[in-house]
Amino acid sequence: MNLLLDTHVFLWAVGESHRLKPEVATSIRSRNNAVFVSAVTSVEIAIKVAIGKLEAPTDLEDEIALRGFSHLPLHFRHGAALQSLPAHHLDPFDRMLIVQAISEGLTIVTHDRKFENYPVEILWT
Repeated sequence: MNLLLDTHVFLWAVGESHRLKPEVATSIRSRNNAVFVSAVTSVEIAIKVAIGKLEAPTDLEDEIALRGFSHLPLHFRHGAALQSLPAHHLDPFDRMLIVQAISEGLTIVTHDRKFENYPVEILWT
């Protein structure tokens, strides 16, 4: 399975793994699954840390490498796909992650129920 971690799930995976269902934590740790962290996640974390809404590790790339996760860049085709994405979810970061998951055929790992309004595979936390 190819997984894309929602931002909160990435933060839980690196610092609060007890918040994940055991089967989800196992799926994320499994070497049989490719786990991706989007560039969108790094931007969301940086913005929220800068405005004081979030505390997060400062070494995100090290955390990704340490866990064997892969980087997922944001491509122009992802931006273009946003134009036709229905507005069921208004958070711009989540919308970008949804488009990436759909475009790349990834299962998104999230706790956000608004994601179920989109044609994307979901692994619920």
